[in-house]
Amino acid sequence: MAVHFVDPRADSAVAPSPYLLSAAMTDDSLSIGLLANGFPDSVEFLDHVEAALTASLPNASFRRYNKGDASAVASDELLETIASECGALVAAYGH
Repeated sequence: MAVHFVDPRADSAVAPSPYLLSAAMTDDSLSIGLLANGFPDSVEFLDHVEAALTASLPNASFRRYNKGDASAVASDELLETIASECGALVAAYGH
């Protein structure tokens, strides 16, 4: 008896569009923000993200932020701080 695998993913109903935002990754002064969303392990996940990015961008600096509550939106104050301190941001989901 042969085993037959079926891919359960459907075709998307929305046409893909390119993501146009970017950061100048060659800039020696690039500051990258790492935003934990408050889920368990989101901070630990960002530890690994920072290590991977550091390997590719050794001159980048990193700033850490944490919403603290996964069910809350980031405050305007937090977003303003991130925008003023960082040229790029990685937001993380934990589980």
